[in-house]
Parts: sequence; C-alpha cells; structure tokens
Amino acid sequence: MLISTAYAQAAGASGSEFSLVSILPLVLIFVVFYFLLIRPQQKKMKDHKAMLSALRRGDRVVTGGGILGTVIKVEGEDEAVVEVAEGVRLRVLRSTIQSVVKRSEPAAEKKSEGEKKGESKA
Repeated sequence: MLISTAYAQAAGASGSEFSLVSILPLVLIFVVFYFLLIRPQQKKMKDHKAMLSALRRGDRVVTGGGILGTVIKVEGEDEAVVEVAEGVRLRVLRSTIQSVVKRSEPAAEKKSEGEKKGESKA
C-alpha cells in the first residue's frame, strides 16, 4: 500500500512544464562557442581570402605543402605560377597558398622611388 501512494505522489509532482532555467545552460554554451570558436574562425577565413585576393607578382609565399617560392604570374581567380628555384615553376591553386612571407612593392611605388633616387644623385 505504501508503494502505490509513493507512485501517485511522484506522478503529480513531475510536470511537463517548460522552464527557462533548464534551457539557459544550453544558450550559455552556444554563446561561449560562438565567441571562442566560430567568430575567430570566420575572421581568419576572411583575412585569408583578402590575402589571396591581394596576391601579386613578386610576393614570396608558402604553400600548404611547405614549399617556399616567389609568385611569377597570377592566372585567373584560381591559379598562380610559383617559382621555387631558378627555372623551376609550379602551377598551384591560390587556395593552397597559406601565407605571404614577403610582399613585393607595387610597380608605381618602385618607379617613384627610383626617380627620387635618381634625382637625389644628380
């Protein structure tokens, strides 16, 4: 007889009410994941995409395989020709370029610097 009474009380006490307190830990976990994982990854991807779009001839780059080389030619939106040694050129996908070690100066700036040096010597 005591057992049936206990079951009756337990069934009445447990309701199927939705409580904000029960969902709060899940929301907090999502917020932490967003600020610690998702947002920095999106920023990193955006920076990498900007770096690839600014890739130009003369840049010293590192590919995904760890190969160092100099960009000789940028072909279209997908490919680049990288010279890894004298006379050795590789066609690589731009997306495989991991980082730019050294940026080359734009041609306009090189001309203006050359003219300035020439004028100061004369």
